[in-house]
Formats: sequence, C-alpha cells, structure tokens
Amino acid sequence: MKNKKNRWLIALSAVAIHLSIGSTYAYSVYTNPLGQSIGWKSTQVTLAFTIAIAFLGISAATLGRMVERKGPRKSAMLAAILFSLGQIGAGFAVFIQSLPLFLIMYGVVGGIGLGLGYISPVSTLVKWFPDRRGLATGIAVFGFGAGALVTSPVAARLIETIGVSNTFFVLGITYLLLMMSGASYIARPPENWMANEGKGTQINSKNVFKQDLSQLTANQAIKTKRFWMLWAMIFINISSGIMIISVASPLSQEMVGLSVASAASMVGLMGIFNGGGRIGWSSVSDYIGRPTVFSIFFMIQIIAFIALPNVTNVLLFQFLIFLIMTVYGGGFAALPAFIGDIFGTKELGAIHGYILTAWSSAGIVGPIAVSYLHEATGSYTPAFLFITVLLVIALLISFMIQLDIKKIRKTQTSKLLKTG
Repeated sequence: MKNKKNRWLIALSAVAIHLSIGSTYAYSVYTNPLGQSIGWKSTQVTLAFTIAIAFLGISAATLGRMVERKGPRKSAMLAAILFSLGQIGAGFAVFIQSLPLFLIMYGVVGGIGLGLGYISPVSTLVKWFPDRRGLATGIAVFGFGAGALVTSPVAARLIETIGVSNTFFVLGITYLLLMMSGASYIARPPENWMANEGKGTQINSKNVFKQDLSQLTANQAIKTKRFWMLWAMIFINISSGIMIISVASPLSQEMVGLSVASAASMVGLMGIFNGGGRIGWSSVSDYIGRPTVFSIFFMIQIIAFIALPNVTNVLLFQFLIFLIMTVYGGGFAALPAFIGDIFGTKELGAIHGYILTAWSSAGIVGPIAVSYLHEATGSYTPAFLFITVLLVIALLISFMIQLDIKKIRKTQTSKLLKTG
C-alpha cells in the first residue's frame, strides 16, 4: 500500500456510508405525502420498504463474496451507485405516478445497494481493528441507526418545500456524494497488519488482541454448528426488537395509556437508545467477549418481556422498552466482531452476508407474529410470551456456542502441546 491509511478515518468513511443507507429507516415520512399527493394506499407504499429489506438480506448473502474478491472500495462505490439510483429512480416514479417502477427502483435497486453498502465497510473495519473490533463496528453501525434520526426531519422539511419527487432527487444525489467520499478512502489493511504498528498485540492494559478461533471460508463456515447457532441467536434478537418497533406506538397507548403525541415521542427516543446500544454494547464486548454479551442480551430481554405485560407505571414501561432497544442495536454492532472471532477474517464479508439473512427473516416473522397474536386474542400478552419462549431458547443456544468455542480451543491447545 503506497499511502498509509489511518484506521480511524477508515471508520469515519464507514460512518458516511452507513449514515446514508440508514436513511431507509426514515421511510415512513413518505407514507402520508405519497397517499395525499398520488393516492397510493399505505400498504402499497409500505411494500416498497418491505421489498428493500428483503433485498438487503438477499444482496448481503449473494454479494458478500464480491466484497472479498473485488475489495471494499469497488464494492462500496457500486453500493453508492445502486442505492442512489434507487432513490433518484423512486423520485422519477413518483413524478410519473408509476407504482411498479417505484417498487422496482426503491425496493429492488435501492435494496441491493442497501445490502451491499451495509457489509462492505463493516467487514473491512474488523480487519483494521483486531484489538477493538466491537468499538469499530459499533461506530459504523451506529451511523446506520443515526441515519434515520438525521434524514427524518430533513426529508419532512424538503417534502413540504419542494415536494416528494424532488426530495428523492435531492437526497439521492446527496447520498451518492456522501457514500462515494467514504468509499474512496476505504481499503483493506496491508497483509498481516497488526494494530500499534505490529509492535506487540497489547494496545493498553485492559484491551488485548485475541487469536481468532479459526480462518474459514464462507462455505466452510456454514457447515459448522456455531454458524447456525449464531444465525439463530441473531434471528431471535432481531425478532424481539422488531416486534417492539413494529407496535411501539399502539402498544404504549394500550398498555400504559400514553397519548398519541407521547407515544410518538417515545418512538423517537427508541431510535436514540437503538443507536447508543450499538456503540455501548459493542464496546463492552471488547472487554468481556462477544459470547458473554449475547448471553447478557437474552437475560435482559427475558426479564423485560416477562415484566412488560404486568407493568402499569409509564416510566418503568419506557425504561424496559429503551433497554430492549439498546440490546437490539447492540446485536447488530457486535455481530461482525463475533464473526471475526470465531470464523476469522478470510471471508468475513461473505459470512456476514449469509448471517444477515436472519435480519430479513426476522423482519417478516416478528411483525406478523405480534399482529396475528394480537388480532386473535385482543391482547399483546401472548405475543410477549411467544417472544419470551424464543429468548429462552436463544439463551440456551448462547451457552451452547460458548461450550462449542471452549471445546475447539481445548482441542487446538492439545494439538499445539503435542506438536510442540
């Protein structure tokens, strides 16, 4: 590498990319304006978001190998083009009032850019921060969570002043510039690169680099028990969080009597705790380990989901909701580092892509399950019990993956002693 890269600027570049694609979570600001200006039904408008999340998982799983083969810069640039093209194309679809074109541009084209843009910088950051994997990926994924907080008021204001289609045009061009600037600096670290200029592995007295459990290809990884255990843990963690996100406003109104305005404020604060949990929990995982953090995630959620149906105090109710949101965000941030720990960085992007299919699956299962159970019983309590059962299963799996890791470590140590 001719020019020496600063790994913290690499992290900042990743934030620029994730900040742009994270705007997807502000999509609801378009629902009413599109209905009022064109007459599209809310279900039709929401379908574009559903398609985008589905293609996030599909593209992450299928294009992860391309990230490893072509490198993060080219992959991130392609993501910038596709995501921005999806936004601009959506604006043109609104202009000519074509719903099918809108679904294709925002959902399919933009969704592919979304998935590719998500995995491209994160897999690279894990390689640049062997000593602080959790913190580094937490910073980047925090950008994804913060994207909605930044975009929501900006998009709402633009819609009022220049209209929906022009808002898509302006934001699409903005995302292209921001993502391209981030992609232009991103690069892999030099071969066998170590933090602190390779002089020892200890960065400070508390934070020590640990050897990866293995160095596997994506095909090798999916044949292991720990891959599917991790997939199941991520699926359940995301399902529980998305369940809360999908019904947060009506849930709070029904269970503790919040007004519509107060419920809306709570939903806004949920985004802040979601983002904060991405940095906070992922940083903690650098010190106590990713397996331990995930076990803590599930313990916290089991307690919260058991308590919530019986809580009548507004402040306690909101505290538990916010706590669940920190865990939801923390799971996303700790995941890439966890993958690096147990599968290595050889094909981290591809493995990360495969596991992100759990996100798409949970995005369907979580909301559908809670809606069905609520409609069938007239109460949210059965939905909480259903998620609690899943969380108990996830906690058991988290213990099992720790035992599996210890078993592999023990086998590796025995082989070293024999060969030594």
